[in-house]
Amino acid sequence: METRARSIVKALTWRVMALFITMGVAWSVTRKVELAASIGLADTLIKLGVYYAHERCWLKVRFGRAKPPEYQI
Repeated sequence: METRARSIVKALTWRVMALFITMGVAWSVTRKVELAASIGLADTLIKLGVYYAHERCWLKVRFGRAKPPEYQI
């Protein structure tokens, strides 16, 4: 089972990597550091929340999960 803390850490580490990618792309297009940082930060905050909600919703979906055995020795 995935804990809330694990979901949060996964979301944070992914978003840190994605932040730098987004900032790099925004900077290469605009050549403005402040604008690139603003775009990267806004993108990160929005997607961080959406990713966490998406992870938590998928925990409620049974599709693709193996059924636990009725008993275990």
